[in-house]
Amino acid sequence: MKHIHFIAIGGAIMHQLALALQRQGYLVTGSDDEITDPAKSNLKAAGLLPEQFGWFPEKIETSPRPDAIVLGMHAKADNPELLAAKNAGIPVYSFPQYVYEVSKDKKRVVVAGSHGKTTITSMIMHILKHQGINFDYLVGARVAGFEQSVQLTDAPLIILEGDEYPASVEEKRPKIFFYHPHISVLSGIAWDHINVFPTYEIYFKQFEQYLQGLDSGVKVFYNSEDSEVKRVIAGNSEKLAALPYQTPPFHYEDGFPVMDTHNGPVKVSVFGRHNLLNMQAAIDVCMELGVAEKDCYTAIASFTGAARRLEKVKEEEGLLVYRDFAHAPSKLKATLTAVREAYPGHHLVACFELHTFSSLNEQFLSEYAHSMDAADDAIVYFSHHALGMKGLPPLDPETVRKYFARNDVNVIDERQKLEETVKKLIASQQKPTYPAGKPVFLLLMSSGTFDGIDWNTVSSH
Repeated sequence: MKHIHFIAIGGAIMHQLALALQRQGYLVTGSDDEITDPAKSNLKAAGLLPEQFGWFPEKIETSPRPDAIVLGMHAKADNPELLAAKNAGIPVYSFPQYVYEVSKDKKRVVVAGSHGKTTITSMIMHILKHQGINFDYLVGARVAGFEQSVQLTDAPLIILEGDEYPASVEEKRPKIFFYHPHISVLSGIAWDHINVFPTYEIYFKQFEQYLQGLDSGVKVFYNSEDSEVKRVIAGNSEKLAALPYQTPPFHYEDGFPVMDTHNGPVKVSVFGRHNLLNMQAAIDVCMELGVAEKDCYTAIASFTGAARRLEKVKEEEGLLVYRDFAHAPSKLKATLTAVREAYPGHHLVACFELHTFSSLNEQFLSEYAHSMDAADDAIVYFSHHALGMKGLPPLDPETVRKYFARNDVNVIDERQKLEETVKKLIASQQKPTYPAGKPVFLLLMSSGTFDGIDWNTVSSH
């Protein structure tokens, strides 16, 4: 039995990979200095939660010694277990390297790009499952109909969400470099991860290098509506089989899009032209994998979205509450445009949390100019605790307001004040004028949790 030890097993994808390998019959062990839910509960249920938090070189040095180490991004270069493994000559892999190691005999589909990766990957998975096709996968969110985020079996096909963030402290190249796909998607390019890629051109170069590293003739479905994607594709067009995709024709009925296909109208369950664009990418990939176009449309009609991607939190008379993982400027714009287009009769209250290193960095904040213009009321929230945790200097609300280039944006840095402000905004729009006035659409956008606010408590009554 092969023994795999995970250093930083508590990561969102790391722990899912550990669980997937355990299901395959591997002996799995792991360590971490902090593990929170859902990873903590998932690992405990599988008997993989470390007895103590911390780093213990003896786990590497004593029998049974691991056959391989999977190293998470959370682990630092001086990690005691990492040093012990290197001293013992045990192979050390980042998680994308190990995923490739166990899937190198499979057909690999990799979804890359600055935005839309999780949704496109989820849509491909949904269509393939609907068609009864056997496949493995790695995706960065919970997807309806799938019990886990990583599955590894003897399936001949694997669908991989590939991001451009570094693989580990030992291997600082982007994760997408290690999957070596037979088919790829490039969904968009918009600067992100300023802590790793301090300039846009350095960030852009990662996608250049990704395409340059692909085998000749690999099919790449690319977003032809993104000028930067077209620019990077143009530089590699002779080597690759580059196939453009674009937003398909559609119209709205009752807040949801209906795709106008040559097979007839297809009503779908997610809204926003960016999601229709993502849908087209997924359909193109699945057709390349042998699924008939008509079957793709039949399957995609029942796709309800990945977790926290325009996910409904609450609905009652006069109030709709949705949350979205949007945190980069391009994602904010796309999500707000989608809601504005689908719900033109609603009063749109957009609440965005600065939570990532990039979004809390004043050097990057200018990228958010006009990103929230589509909202009737725009709120930006940040916590001083998050700034401290990321080692960033203090931010002043007035400074943040300036960068959003919207004079009436309400910048808030206190959790209680945020909660009170949102509730008052909803009440002011609905009472006493509703139903004569507008119903409210509250859109919550963050990769965090707004410091744990329970948004189910907001009400129109």
